[in-house]
Amino acid sequence: MSFSHLGLSEKVLAAVAATGYTTPTPIQEQAIPHVLARKDVLGIAQTGTGKTAAFVLPMLTILEKGRARARMPRTLILEPTRELAAQVKENFDRYGAGQKLNVALLIGGVSFGDQDAKLTRGVDVLIATPGRLLDHTERGGLLLTGVELLVIDEADRMLDMGFIPDIERICKLVPFTRQTLFFTATMPPEIRRITEAFLHNPQKVEVSKPATTAVTVTQSQVPAGREAHEKRELLRRLLREAKDLKNAIIFCNRKREVAIVHKSLQKHGFSVGALHGDMDQPARMAALEQFRKGELPLLVASDVAARGLDIPEVSHVFNFDVPHHPDDYVHRVGRTGRAGRTGTAISMVTPLDQKSMAAIEKLIGQSIPRAEGDYEVRSEGDESTERPREARGGRERSRGGRGRSQRGQDRERSQESRERGHEPRERTREPREQRSHEPREQRSQEARERSHEPRHASDGRKASRPQADTSRVPSIGRPEPRRSQRPVDTEPGDHSHLPAFLLRPVRTPAGA
Repeated sequence: MSFSHLGLSEKVLAAVAATGYTTPTPIQEQAIPHVLARKDVLGIAQTGTGKTAAFVLPMLTILEKGRARARMPRTLILEPTRELAAQVKENFDRYGAGQKLNVALLIGGVSFGDQDAKLTRGVDVLIATPGRLLDHTERGGLLLTGVELLVIDEADRMLDMGFIPDIERICKLVPFTRQTLFFTATMPPEIRRITEAFLHNPQKVEVSKPATTAVTVTQSQVPAGREAHEKRELLRRLLREAKDLKNAIIFCNRKREVAIVHKSLQKHGFSVGALHGDMDQPARMAALEQFRKGELPLLVASDVAARGLDIPEVSHVFNFDVPHHPDDYVHRVGRTGRAGRTGTAISMVTPLDQKSMAAIEKLIGQSIPRAEGDYEVRSEGDESTERPREARGGRERSRGGRGRSQRGQDRERSQESRERGHEPRERTREPREQRSHEPREQRSQEARERSHEPRHASDGRKASRPQADTSRVPSIGRPEPRRSQRPVDTEPGDHSHLPAFLLRPVRTPAGA
């Protein structure tokens, strides 16, 4: 069957012929007639099957009649990410080149002023992410009461990103009599509930079983070490040894890991770009455009790039991290082997990933074989010298090791100082007791000076006092120690513990 048998308008058929497509894909063949008949459609298809054109082409035919009004779009398409929204707009620009349609894009990273100006002129097709769309409605610059056709694309991705409450709010803002097209690759229970709530007698179009991978993709798994530097080394080896590698997407679970792997590959001479959610919109679009044009053969990405991006000729997909959710594996692998082409998907599996791999194999209904070749994990002792320079993780471990060693040395020095510190205290205990009475001795000396009596005039009682060791007396100006409140142990004949006034010399009467 050709596109001419689907009921599309002449303008749309001419645009399709200009792009070189002659035969519709299975989902296009089944969905387009139902959309043109103004029926609700539930489309279940894996990525890469052409489902974007399955709703773009009939929408262009429907929109040839009618006129847009200010701030009231005629059709609304919801996408989970900015990249997917921009990609759908490109489809409208390509296939609707012969029509005078106003297409607006409401995504984050773009000023509200520019978007408001487009809405004011009137929009035939509004493509938006849920968050930015609700921002415009709350500001009063957008009315959804004129929406005739609503498209919810990548619904299972919406669920993963937490957009289902927003979708429910938006569905209540559009007219009840609208036509709804609902597309998803998997059917978890929550998605099934949404379809039952917002679709009216939908025509179910299912071109593949939910959560299956394309038969044109060769899948394999490679054992990897636990350490991050071992995985990066293995990734570089796989990239160098890959057969027929034209370009590849390397998926990581975390945005931070994307940045580390991207920097590592750049240091080792690979031409590579990065794509993750923390990048601003111009940088994300620039990296994606360079990859599409072949200027960058490698793209390190988080799952923000896993869903629905149409990059026709991706030869390889590498899962640097095994995804936590099995559904994400299906979407990642769906980036290659698109439109009947062959592709290769390789997953780097650590011992901690075995449960995740078992869940993936259960979901797709097939086992993933191990790749041929010797991929023995190198031991830590064989670590290359680039590890400390390559990633922050290595430096952190290195600093951590030095820190533990330094703390151990500090504890040893502290113990030695405490042991040394007890010795002088024990040796100087007796002089400290003697020094504690020196203020009294000074007061006694002042009393003798006031009485103009020389020191030698004292009786034998003074002579009985032990002489202080002047070599142990602190220098002038040094603060004297506090007087001890503890009882002083004395020996017979030692009167040093007596108060100063009892040690005054006694005057002896003359002639006594």
